[in-house]
Amino acid sequence: MSRHWTRRFIMGGLGAMLVPAGVLAAPPQVSLRPRSRGEEFGRQARGGVDGLIARAGLSGQAVCAVADVQSGLELEASGGDRGLPPASVAKALTALYALETLGADHRFTTRLLAAGPVQSGVLKGDLILAGGGDPTLNTDDLAALAADLKQAGVREVRGDFLIYEAALPVVRSIDPEQPDHVGYSPAVSGLALNFNRVHFEWKLAGKRYAVTMDARTGKYRPDVDIAQMKVVSRSLPVYTYADQKGVDQWTVASAALGKGGARWLPVRKPGAYAGDVFRTMARAHGIVLKSARTVERLPAGATILAQHDSTTLQPILKDMLKYSNNLTAEMVGLSASVAHGRRPDSLKASAAEMSRWAEQRFAMKGTLMVDHSGLGDASRMTAQDLVGALVQARKQDMLRPLLKPFKLRDSKGRVNRAHPIKVAAKTGTLNFVSGLGGYMTAADGTELAFAIFVADTDQRKRIPRAARERPKGARGWNYKAKSLQQDLIERWGALYGS
Repeated sequence: MSRHWTRRFIMGGLGAMLVPAGVLAAPPQVSLRPRSRGEEFGRQARGGVDGLIARAGLSGQAVCAVADVQSGLELEASGGDRGLPPASVAKALTALYALETLGADHRFTTRLLAAGPVQSGVLKGDLILAGGGDPTLNTDDLAALAADLKQAGVREVRGDFLIYEAALPVVRSIDPEQPDHVGYSPAVSGLALNFNRVHFEWKLAGKRYAVTMDARTGKYRPDVDIAQMKVVSRSLPVYTYADQKGVDQWTVASAALGKGGARWLPVRKPGAYAGDVFRTMARAHGIVLKSARTVERLPAGATILAQHDSTTLQPILKDMLKYSNNLTAEMVGLSASVAHGRRPDSLKASAAEMSRWAEQRFAMKGTLMVDHSGLGDASRMTAQDLVGALVQARKQDMLRPLLKPFKLRDSKGRVNRAHPIKVAAKTGTLNFVSGLGGYMTAADGTELAFAIFVADTDQRKRIPRAARERPKGARGWNYKAKSLQQDLIERWGALYGS
């Protein structure tokens, strides 16, 4: 069942309590009659919000809620207390969690440590690359650290080259139910590089393929040994993955390659990946390191030789919301849980800590997350929970400046830049799951907070794991879901903002 109160009725009623009796007794200066809102509004209003949802023709469930930002009053809801998978809309909650726990000016630090003295350019001990949870670390940053190591006077390392990635739990895949080859579900740890993705490129040379696996940026393209690819004569499966002697070993079907192309593949051993690339960068400066070895603890008394500090948290979160980067969400969420005083041993444990925080901070009693990115479809969030959090967050202007504009479209699907309603929101998309939550400003300047979740969890469960990248029917279902989201936004703009 839906609930519907017009903002004009509520605000008018509150205002009438404050108006002197003499003013109420005076005749109106102009004729009072309803404002004509046109045929489109009539179509949207027919049957209320439940009628609008029914006409969308979507399988599964659709829930929504909308509230006035200034008063905090809920204006309309349908199934708003029913939890559904939020998909990447969850990242809005993760951003709030990280901002409040870590602070907008927090920086993540990656360090080079010496476990031993440096004498006459020789480190007589181990060199340690220690991750500090930076989700934005890239090959350029490791190159700069290698140059800083040389600048610190180190020319030779007599001991081992150690990798410390245990500042955060080590997780093989954000969502193990995803296909092995999708770049949006990489491994997670306290040390990440290039969003834990490796660049795979292939070119047909005669009758054979030339392939590369590298850690490229715009400036560098170092080959890696930790991830290897073999082209196999077959049609399906397109990719296979195996952990072979500490190496990410991939195969790809030759029938799927064509003449050439490239894609990013996930890294399953992030610490070893970063160590592999750093060895290459150090060698370019004449510093030869042994193969990297991972350690669970940092040695006592290690000294800092060089360090790289990330940018501050706020722009990191803005990019996370803009590009919907799953690894960033997981790493900042885990870092926030560690700072919260609990040492989680998994994404689920950390997400549960975030859920407890959300209940205490925003009274989100119907929300239980299994990760920080929304990739896991077992997460549940209610529309009313999110709207309540959005209203409270707006008072401190915590989230809206980080959200990207959501463009409304015309009847032909084209972006309508002249649309009178302006939206800043976080989208969320999984196969047969679609979410949208954020803020909308109506034509008259009224600001509303809203959340819309649509999901067909039964149909999603029937998708084979190997087909989850592009399952049949998901694209058309998603189009209908997005059309419903715009219809609801336009309904609310007409009802409460004109």
